[in-house]
Amino acid sequence: MMAEGIHSVQDGFIINTIGFFYSSSPMLLRHIKYLLAVAEHQNFTRAAEALHVSQPTLSQQIRQMEEGLGVALLDRSGRTVRTTDAGDAYLAYARRALQDLEAGRRAVHDVQDLSRGRLRLAFTPTFSSYLVGPLVERFGASHPGLTLSVSEMTQDAMEAALAEDGVDLGIAFAGARAEEIESRPLFLERLGAVVGRGHPLAGTACLTPERLEREPLALLGAGFATRVHIDAYFRAHGVAPRIALEANSTSAIAEIVRRGRVATILPEAIARAHPELLAVALQPAPAPRMVALLSRRGAYHGAAARAFAELALSLADDAWRAALIPQSI
Repeated sequence: MMAEGIHSVQDGFIINTIGFFYSSSPMLLRHIKYLLAVAEHQNFTRAAEALHVSQPTLSQQIRQMEEGLGVALLDRSGRTVRTTDAGDAYLAYARRALQDLEAGRRAVHDVQDLSRGRLRLAFTPTFSSYLVGPLVERFGASHPGLTLSVSEMTQDAMEAALAEDGVDLGIAFAGARAEEIESRPLFLERLGAVVGRGHPLAGTACLTPERLEREPLALLGAGFATRVHIDAYFRAHGVAPRIALEANSTSAIAEIVRRGRVATILPEAIARAHPELLAVALQPAPAPRMVALLSRRGAYHGAAARAFAELALSLADDAWRAALIPQSI
């Protein structure tokens, strides 16, 4: 047990940090942003350019911060600037503090009657062709005073954006990799072969993966969760598919496939939502995936985010989902 009056280096660092905060709080946020920029760019010149300040000003501000804390936050001895152990420790808390301050700013402006406000949503590409439209339209019609920002991104990018407070909510798949991401189940999504009405396979009752192996395919890029699922399906059946093209948008794939030359594997709901596409069942079928509502664990959620979460969670009800997206069930 540590004797009374004797403190660890970490204790001293925290005490100095608290003292620095109260003695120079008006400048603390600027110092933190400067430090984050240097840590990100590993170079004072590039960081100064990104911040639109002069390099001497940036260097001086960082020096003041280090003097106030009584520790060196940056190692300037090499060709690139790197954070010291103390710098790494400080930045972990600094990033969290900036996230909490931004959440606090939104909380102050949060209007509980939803007459105004902003909601930042993210979806993985698989949902852009059948779910985003009706879900956002229903929410917007119920809350016309809100501004919606909708982004399409991979699930990895979405989890990173949620962790960094870049978006409020995301719709992707269960099984988030990051511990700070909370996942709430919505409904099961099923994949199938999808072709245009003029494709030779149009009207086929079902396809085996071995038969599909002979067809040129248009698939999402390798970084997408749907593609990972498709690749695993083919590997499990010892099939090496003919990939004619890759795209980062299901809308682009649907437009290409409807013209008839290539086939694809996408959620069956996409084919049902597009009159020029046909779903063909795969036998055996790929394992269904649980669609989920993702959020940062413990994050502040304003009235808009809570209202959208309530709407999204209603998708778990089959009848309500059929009413929202008639062709998808």
